[in-house]
Amino acid sequence: MLISKAVKNFVKKLLFPKPLRIGAFGNGTIMRFPRRIKGARYIKIGSSTNIGRRPWFEAIDNYAGVKSTPELIIGDHVYIGGYSCIISMKSVVIEDYCVLSEHVYISDCSHGLDPEAGLILKQPLAHKGNVRIGAGTFLGYRSVIMPGVILGKHCVVGANSVVTKSFPDYSMVAGLPAKLIKRYSFEKKGWEPVGEKADKND
Repeated sequence: MLISKAVKNFVKKLLFPKPLRIGAFGNGTIMRFPRRIKGARYIKIGSSTNIGRRPWFEAIDNYAGVKSTPELIIGDHVYIGGYSCIISMKSVVIEDYCVLSEHVYISDCSHGLDPEAGLILKQPLAHKGNVRIGAGTFLGYRSVIMPGVILGKHCVVGANSVVTKSFPDYSMVAGLPAKLIKRYSFEKKGWEPVGEKADKND
């Protein structure tokens, strides 16, 4: 028996209701329980997005007396695996059709680390640059996206990688810190090695 899209969306809303006071939560989107959401009014999630269990999404508007106006934006048709942690003090944007594996960490800020300024958790946060993940990008298992990183469209980030700098469209990166290892070739319809690996293949 066929079930209409409207009925499916109604059932999803019953099983996975949108977080209270969230800025936006599109049709067909589900966020599984348990979940940890802080600063919900600054968080916007598009349509048909699937978020696994135990996500930690936080938009920080006041920490250690320092106020900010954050945005945490997740596009349409995004998949985010379980145990993800996404923190925004100013701006974190994940564009449409991205896939984030389990245990992914993304943040645009870090704790103050002044040894003369008292307890770390009581020091003001430092904003280190906005983060944007381009449409169609894949982030591997336990990958980390550091503050200030801009990834272009259709990038691939290897498992356990720590991305500390930006990369353009169609980049494949891996490592700690992550380095460019391949670029997608439209001419050859595949991922082509760069740098030393490309030289060895010549």
